[in-house]
Amino acid sequence: MIIIRFMNIEEFFKENPEVAIAFSGGVDSAYLLYAAKKYAKKVKAYYVKSCFQPQFELDDAIRLNSQLGCDMEILNVDILKFEDVKVNPVNRCYYCKIKIFEEIKKAALKDGFEVLLDGTNASDEEGDRPGMKALRELKVLSPLRICGLSKNKIRDLSKEAGLFTWDKPAYACLATRVPSNTELTATIIKNTEIAEGMLFDLGFTDFRIRYLNGSAKIQVPKAQIERLITMREEIVANLKPYYKEILLDLEGR
Repeated sequence: MIIIRFMNIEEFFKENPEVAIAFSGGVDSAYLLYAAKKYAKKVKAYYVKSCFQPQFELDDAIRLNSQLGCDMEILNVDILKFEDVKVNPVNRCYYCKIKIFEEIKKAALKDGFEVLLDGTNASDEEGDRPGMKALRELKVLSPLRICGLSKNKIRDLSKEAGLFTWDKPAYACLATRVPSNTELTATIIKNTEIAEGMLFDLGFTDFRIRYLNGSAKIQVPKAQIERLITMREEIVANLKPYYKEILLDLEGR
């Protein structure tokens, strides 16, 4: 019988006492920053602001960082200036991660940090995910994964720690709303952020607005479809300035 023993998070930071953290403001990186603040000797968070991240993500990152009292730096990156990201290939995430983490590593090294961490957890399937490949190549460590912490466990630990992010829904970057090989533009990305913000303000949750040749395809959980239909006129009026057609995915998310 083979017994696998994971290193615990405190042990990890004893071995890596000075760390830089790629901080997104999401559930995983928030707990990672909390743990680093608790167990590491020195830690600094780096948040990359690009057009792919909506404003509320930055707001959450600032709020959480303020709660923890950590040092944080915001790095502004014009991600669409990189052609291999802009053309949006199937493996766009690989190129995007490379560019973003290179910026973080550069800033972290300047501040004296040689160890860079991210919030990948033990529930994240590695497979052929291009983003994971980028992290391996750049030698970014993922303590939550190393320590065997699943998404559900991280939520539980975050709740115990009093982190407001404990029940925050998963949120993929805005570029994921655009089909592969459709060129990414600042206008498409901004319109997506505005449209999803409008739907959020109307009380919808865990949804996506997909871009399809100038049209918007709304995907909400099945339980919210009926409510969305009853609010059809208001939703169409809100989104019509940004899309030529407003479509609804009746299969739901």
